[in-house]
Amino acid sequence: MIPRLHDPAARGFASDNYAGLHPDVLAALAVANEGHQAAYGDDVYTDRLRQVFREHFGDRAEVYPVLNGTGANVVGLQAMSEPWGAVICAESAHVNTDECGAPERIAHVKLLTVPAPDGKLTPALIERQAWGRGDVHRAQPTVVAITQPTELGTLYTPQEIADICAHAHERGMRVYLDGARLAQAAAALGVPLRALTTDAGVDVLSFGGTKNGLLLGEALVVLDPDAVRGPQFLRKAAAQLASKMRFISAQFIALMENGLWLENARRANAMAGRLAAAVAGLPDVRIVQPVQTNAVFAVLPPAVTTRLQKRFPFYVRDERTGEVRWMCSFDTTPADVDAFAAALAEELTAHRRLSESETP
Repeated sequence: MIPRLHDPAARGFASDNYAGLHPDVLAALAVANEGHQAAYGDDVYTDRLRQVFREHFGDRAEVYPVLNGTGANVVGLQAMSEPWGAVICAESAHVNTDECGAPERIAHVKLLTVPAPDGKLTPALIERQAWGRGDVHRAQPTVVAITQPTELGTLYTPQEIADICAHAHERGMRVYLDGARLAQAAAALGVPLRALTTDAGVDVLSFGGTKNGLLLGEALVVLDPDAVRGPQFLRKAAAQLASKMRFISAQFIALMENGLWLENARRANAMAGRLAAAVAGLPDVRIVQPVQTNAVFAVLPPAVTTRLQKRFPFYVRDERTGEVRWMCSFDTTPADVDAFAAALAEELTAHRRLSESETP
């Protein structure tokens, strides 16, 4: 057994990827580890997973477990596009800003970005790039990609997604939904997963597990089989076909079968709400986005950020403005939040005293 190299009580607010795996998921892995099972998805756990996902997303849903979110996005967008196709997305979209160019380098799709101050596309914003159909000189808009919740923590309502889907479909385009935190969105809105996807007209989505209690693994979910070509082959070609797929599938079964996905998401959201309330009254702290799921975006003095990061890990989103992001996880506790808020208050007080002492 390896020695423990970290303090298990230490928690931060950098990312929900920092959290461990839920004990129920760990137990599911132990069960799946018994004996032998066929490889590459021909196991009993992956077979069961197909039924579990259809219970959430509808009878036509096909699920393709993959290793990570970028892999799901690459395979999904490539399966929906032609080599000359383009994907319309917000400038802040994860596929545009945080995947090292993978959608364009691996999936070979051009990204057509649109400024969206709140991270959300609308039919009007989509129209800024939905032109040039048939023009041999322009990459052809074939897919609209949205993220739910957005990279800024904001939420689409089911009707807003439905409006986007109707608009895209009228123009011969498909809709892809990046759902790395879709569980948190459904929990916040109080709706089933299919209300934000199948019922709204989404064609393909990724569904996140790693950010909601899994060790690793995401799911590419095809809701309309006519919207894709060869996802099973593209998954292999993109190095996203897990040989021991039962271990990804067993985790998702534990997460999805008895409501653990919702319980985890609600807890993470609630802790973000607690954090926002705790810091809202502090001087020199400004919350800059609505706190709708498990993310808090705020601006504070850079010197305070530097000092506070030595006590709690979190990320700076924009060095120019001093904007930071605090993420809560399924295992964030009220004590974690209160300790962080108290530390922030201490650092703000120290910063003000230092500033006053330096004032002539």
